[in-house]
Amino acid sequence: MASYRMRSLLKNRSSVTPSSLFYFSWTRTFSSSQFERVGFIGLGNMGSWMATNLIKAGYTVALHDINQDVMKKFSEKGVLTKNSPLEVAETSDAVITMLPSSEHVMDVYTGLKGILNGGNLLRPGLFIDSSTIDPQTSRKLSAAVSNSSLRVKDGSGPPAMLDAPVSGGILSAENGSLTFMVGGSEEAYRSAKPLFLAMGKNIIYCGGPGNGSAAKVCNNLAMAVSMLGVSEALALGQSLGIAATTLTRIFNSSSARCWSRGFLDWVVYNADYSVVHH
Repeated sequence: MASYRMRSLLKNRSSVTPSSLFYFSWTRTFSSSQFERVGFIGLGNMGSWMATNLIKAGYTVALHDINQDVMKKFSEKGVLTKNSPLEVAETSDAVITMLPSSEHVMDVYTGLKGILNGGNLLRPGLFIDSSTIDPQTSRKLSAAVSNSSLRVKDGSGPPAMLDAPVSGGILSAENGSLTFMVGGSEEAYRSAKPLFLAMGKNIIYCGGPGNGSAAKVCNNLAMAVSMLGVSEALALGQSLGIAATTLTRIFNSSSARCWSRGFLDWVVYNADYSVVHH
């Protein structure tokens, strides 16, 4: 199943390549002071913590999510909330999106009351999408932003777009120790580092548009293979008469030690773990 998911993310990968897209035809000059007002769209398990860490870092944050309950929790704390992605963009210097799928991302950017539609033609200088989506969608979205008639509020040209998916899970989102894999203009990447460092610890530039999303797909594939291997080893060991807790102790202190064993530790020690023998 994991392999099928990865293949589906990479299907038609040759149809949209970095060289086939239009990139910025001029050099933009950024400064960290440009991004004092930050919009954040997508307040799920990861996004809520990321937005919270931006607030803690001193940014003025405007939020939007379709979940009115989570919006209410932030508004009760005095955080500005908006009714649409467009309204977030109109009040922000930079906008970050953290959404479940490619479809959600495209809807937030190009749908009714989306970031790129409606209102005047002035927009924030920087868009960052931290969703885990396929690189083709990231590249199409970057091209759509570059080719749009939108202009940054200072009149300097179209906004910049970065794809910057994350790794580390909910705990790292809460602790502000996420890893960001960033694709897009290197100059935009450098300008956005203070924003990333408010939410994460490791910020890695991967190249042009879509490369951040491509790196995340590769990372997830490696993790899935690792989890499958550890799971199969646990199943084999138990079928041969070794307790799961004993195997876990061995894996954690031997060459089988890996990141995915942390999740499996939780399963072994906190759940009623047993192998179904076929």
